[in-house]
Amino acid sequence: MKLRKITAAVSALALSTGVLSAFPAATQADAASKYNYGEALQKSMFFYEVQQSGKLPEWNSVTWRADSMLKEDGTAADIVDGGWFDAGDHFKFTLTNAYTASVLAWGLIEYKDAVKKAGLYDLYMNNLKWGLDYISRCDLGDEVIGTIGDDSFDHKWWGSPEVYIRKWKIMGSGVEERPYDTMTCSTVTGYMAAALAEGAILLKEDDPSLSAAYLKQAESLFKRADTVRSDAGQGVQKGYYNIQQHGDVTDYIDELMYAANWLYRATGDQSYLDKCKNEYIPEYPLENQSTDRKYTWGFCWDDSSQAAALLYAQNTGDEEWITHVKRHLSYWMGKGESAGVKKFDNITPGGLSYLFQWGCLRHATTTAWLAKLASDTILKDDASFASEADQWADKQMNYCFGDNEMGISYVLGMGEEWPAVFHHRGASGIHDDHWNELGTGSGGNEGWQTEYAHTLYGALIGGPDSKGNYGSYTVSDYQYTEVAIDYNAGYTAALCAMIDDFGGTPLADFPPSEVPKWDEWQVAAVLNGQPADSYTEIKAWAMNHTAWPTRVAKDVKYRYFFNVSELLAKGMSVDQITVETKAQQYSEGEQGFAKAAGPFKYEGDPTGETYYAEIYFEDGRAIMPTGQSEHRDEVQFRISIPDAIDGQSTAGAWDCSNDWSYLGGLETASDLKKSDSLNKHITMYVDGVLVWGEEPDGTTPVIEAPTKPGTGTNTPKPTDAPKPTDAPAPVPATEEQTSASVPGKAKYGDANCDTKINVADAVSVLQYVANKTKYPLEAQGMINADVDGNPGITGDDALLITKYDASLITKFPVES
Repeated sequence: MKLRKITAAVSALALSTGVLSAFPAATQADAASKYNYGEALQKSMFFYEVQQSGKLPEWNSVTWRADSMLKEDGTAADIVDGGWFDAGDHFKFTLTNAYTASVLAWGLIEYKDAVKKAGLYDLYMNNLKWGLDYISRCDLGDEVIGTIGDDSFDHKWWGSPEVYIRKWKIMGSGVEERPYDTMTCSTVTGYMAAALAEGAILLKEDDPSLSAAYLKQAESLFKRADTVRSDAGQGVQKGYYNIQQHGDVTDYIDELMYAANWLYRATGDQSYLDKCKNEYIPEYPLENQSTDRKYTWGFCWDDSSQAAALLYAQNTGDEEWITHVKRHLSYWMGKGESAGVKKFDNITPGGLSYLFQWGCLRHATTTAWLAKLASDTILKDDASFASEADQWADKQMNYCFGDNEMGISYVLGMGEEWPAVFHHRGASGIHDDHWNELGTGSGGNEGWQTEYAHTLYGALIGGPDSKGNYGSYTVSDYQYTEVAIDYNAGYTAALCAMIDDFGGTPLADFPPSEVPKWDEWQVAAVLNGQPADSYTEIKAWAMNHTAWPTRVAKDVKYRYFFNVSELLAKGMSVDQITVETKAQQYSEGEQGFAKAAGPFKYEGDPTGETYYAEIYFEDGRAIMPTGQSEHRDEVQFRISIPDAIDGQSTAGAWDCSNDWSYLGGLETASDLKKSDSLNKHITMYVDGVLVWGEEPDGTTPVIEAPTKPGTGTNTPKPTDAPKPTDAPAPVPATEEQTSASVPGKAKYGDANCDTKINVADAVSVLQYVANKTKYPLEAQGMINADVDGNPGITGDDALLITKYDASLITKFPVES
């Protein structure tokens, strides 16, 4: 809304100059000065890319993800590949995929121009089509896919999706294909119909053939949903997303009304609205023990009644339903009896409308989405209420970014501080299937993993408690620490509206490249008994702790280096050395079975006195970051010489104390579970590349950051630092000029120097006015921002830029 953009700028100006102590749109002004909604939307798309299942598309930007849910032959393990993992696990629900895609599509349909202006349209559409294509393929004709995955295994095992199938198989399934079920539930098929109808609307111009296919399928799905009119037969889904709450028509009638409105939007066929009026509205759910139509609950996967009401009001302009939407929003805004509605049970001190503890922010932001859209459309004739609802929505959204009791961001990777603990297997990069210690200070005596591998950028977590507090929650406190695709859905749609109001710019350098936080491949070793006169026996673990991305490798080996100078001094031959395995974790014929080879001369020692024994695995893929035993492969091996030759003792010919690998810590190593057993003088190789340790000549691995998902391999070395270039001419420093770049000809209004003139420039000016040190402008930006014809940069400049963006002026005073 152009008018509201100006109102926000005016209020910010009033506050910054101290003219007003309390201005109604203070929340909007605060938003304009503090949060980058373009960045937030960009990062929300990143979260959805993290959730992608199956073979990843080329445009996936998550460098620590790789293909998943694939069998060893590279084919899909899921009957329908792709789609989004539901939450912090690897289960796929068609219900939540369809709901999520529908809400994401709705945000883009209503605010496409704003998203395009922010430069995020292609990114958004890529992610949306990923979900829509999956939903389309889950339609089997007479029935649809309900769930894919083993619910017991999925919610018990902690690990990364890239190695899921290997773990699933060894846990007793004996197969690689994941189980699935089918259903005909009207709620699920209704959401599918709605999402595909919305996809048809969005693709009508860019891809007419796919648009037509989506629409045809949406019509078919809707017809089936309307014919079945039942949510019975949910299967596995019922234990997690029970859509049959009442066992009557109110379970699904809202989804039918919701889908019918979208099919009307996609086709213009009046019969869909007639069906709403004559068949669905008479069955619209009611408040408990009341004749009032339901207005208190929030829009979510099991209740689309309020979304359906808003759509119907949009499509018909029916005042009765506009009034209903106002009642719904009045309730959430806490207006209570003064607006003729019930009192909202709990609004936290920080202003969050708190529905209940399971995903409280999901509910608040999704209702905020409805409020933003309603204020821009059906409520335009009631400017006062529209403004109030819009400000309330902004407050709910900004609460997530830091305007809350704790002063933290509940969107991971946004702001300066966010919760350290969150419930997400893939982002944890966990290797030992022991998740209780994640985010804690100690892994206990067993040395369990405590550190998260990755930042889950853009994920909206469950949220605080009913008082607005966020305590020392653990991974198991799901109601607060969970993330999910449906949690981000309404929040993302609302971001589209926020960008329309306040602008926003995606980060140019996002996502950042992640360098592994720990050694992904490791060898731990202890002496197996005391050193002897004729042998050294080692007990060692070869370990796979990969998370950038999580992966397995067939060719895995490690080398134990030893010195033979004593042996040679005794006149003995290297050929008299025996290298052999003793006890080990796997049996012959199993993938993890190890063999010993050597001795081999180490060419890096010019004295010729260093040799090594090599332990190699029949198939190193058995060493996988999937559990307490699988992430390491234990092998006991011995390097020895005969006790005597031709009756003569060999005493003194064997001394391990000067062996390179012994000097890596074997003398003091006490327990394979403890860090003192990690031996960097026992080198490890994967696919022929050194990945762990240091060879006797000083050769060490090259640590590389992954740059492309889907390959499961290391990536090229980081580029060298750029060579020095001619420095720019110096610019005299002034109070308002801190940039070292040379300013050129003014492009008035372009304060952030992105070549565009929009509300984002006004935000930059307001930030600068508020705090020059924290929000400096470039030298060129200083020239561009001073548009009012008066010396210095003030809130007046921001207001003029906002008016220019709203097309209320065509040039600035400075240009007159």
